[in-house]
Parts: sequence; C-alpha cells; structure tokens
Amino acid sequence: MSKQRIALVTGGTGFIGVNLIKRLILSGWIVHLIVRQKSDLNVLKGSIKNITVHKTDGHTSSIVKIIAKSKPIIVFHLASLFLSGHMPRDIVPLINSNVKFSTQLLEAMNESGIKNIVNTGTSWQHFENNAGSPVNLYAATKQAFESILQYYIEANFFKVITLKLFDTYGPDDPRPKLFHLLEKISKTQEPLAMSPGEQLIDIVHVDDVINAFMIAAERLLTLQVTNHDRYAVSSGDPISLKKLVSIYEKETNIKLSIQWGGRPYRDREVMTSWSRGEIMPGWAPKVSLSNGIKQMNCSK
Repeated sequence: MSKQRIALVTGGTGFIGVNLIKRLILSGWIVHLIVRQKSDLNVLKGSIKNITVHKTDGHTSSIVKIIAKSKPIIVFHLASLFLSGHMPRDIVPLINSNVKFSTQLLEAMNESGIKNIVNTGTSWQHFENNAGSPVNLYAATKQAFESILQYYIEANFFKVITLKLFDTYGPDDPRPKLFHLLEKISKTQEPLAMSPGEQLIDIVHVDDVINAFMIAAERLLTLQVTNHDRYAVSSGDPISLKKLVSIYEKETNIKLSIQWGGRPYRDREVMTSWSRGEIMPGWAPKVSLSNGIKQMNCSK
C-alpha cells in the first residue's frame, strides 16, 4: 500500500483554494490548511471534517511550528490579497499578505526540510505582454515574491512551479467578479454602464485550474523540476468582453441591458492578455466557456 501524501494549503478559504482542497481529498491526500486567526471557515462546508486546520498568529515561529507538525511533502501556496487598484492604506496589508507571509512560509518550509512548493502568480505580472511589467501593485508584490523564491531556490535547493492564473470562474464563486455582476442585473434588469468592451479576456474554468495544480504537484514529486518552472494557466482563446457577455446571454437565454462605452477604460486597462507564457506539459483546458456558463447556470 502506497504511503499517503500530505499537502499543506494556504489560501484554502478562497474560491480556488476551496476547490483545490476538495480535489485533494477526493484524490486521497491528507490535507492541512494554514489560516489566519479570524478566517471564515464556513466556506469549506463539508470539507472541513476531512482536513486539519492550523491557525497562525502571524509570527514566523507560529508558521514554523505548523510546518513541523504537519510534515507536508508539498505546499500549495494560494494565499494572497488581491486588489485591482490600491490606496495608501492598502500598502501594509498587501505587503504583509503577498510578501511577508509568503516569505515566512518559505523560511518555515526550509526549517523542516520541505522543498516542494506550487506557487500562484498572475498574468498581470506581464502588462502589454512584457516580461516583468506589473499591471498594478498587487502584481508587483507577486513579482517581488518570485525574487525571494529565487533566493530559496539557489541557497536552499527549493523546487518551485509558479502557475500564473488569468481570470477564473465556476459554480458557487462568491467573488464579486463579472459573472456575479451579470447574474445580478439579469434578475433586476437594471442597466449596467460598462467600458467599450474591446479588451480581451482570458478566462479559465476552475476545474481546469485545479487540474493544473494537481499536475504541477505530480511534476514536483516525480522530480521533473530542477529549480523554478513558470507556466501560464491560459484558455488559449482570449475573447473580447463584448463577446463574452454575448456568449453569457446566449447560454442563459437572457438579454442584458448593457451600456457599452458608458464608462471609460480603467488606468492601465489590460487590453491584450499575456500570450507569451509557456503551457505546462500534460495540461490543457477542457471546459469550454459555453459549457462552463451552462454549468454555473444549472448549479443555481
């Protein structure tokens, strides 16, 4: 009988994290979750009885103890604070979440000799398809953490896969994103002022995203990674915001009242999605946008 695999997950109360935990449990993994003291665990629903939850007080020593106790063979690092724009008051929370905690995690892993980590990046690290041009401060913190990762790779022989995510969606997504907004106005029939809608959206179903995390773990555990591999978790088929809304209307059979051009594009609007990222061997998106929207509609 093969030895059970142990994973530690950060960001497990987020939409992607909740789905990753479900998949890990179904795949027979022993799952440990590290959360802040005030994290809402209700989102985990039925999964909570099948995982071990560790609460950290934010000190490095606390995280060191959690890693030592859980003894994972791999860490899935999804925890982050996402802000599309920021105010001065957001600086400390962004740095604390995306740089400080992430670095504490690496140090705790190193203390216990844990070297495998699947990190979560963002396509927004590549504004206008450039190699190192963050769209916003959130993306800049993700980029900064990759530099810290590089130190642990070179000095402590970490093995890392960074999965750079694009837009994501799926059933039971609580985030106030586009489909959530479209569903709301489909019920109220209120008009919605939007940008001209020509920006390209690269959107990937959560099931495909989770497949990427699982494949990344296998690549690390089967010694297919030498230091730091970076992959784009892309649909490969970005479409305009206008077309995306049109597909939503078709699949839900609802006509929406959209005022295209009713508001301007945002500063540093991502008009063309990053297209220069490498796709991870063995992974490809399987859920079409049309089928994904139907699936969400059926889950209501």
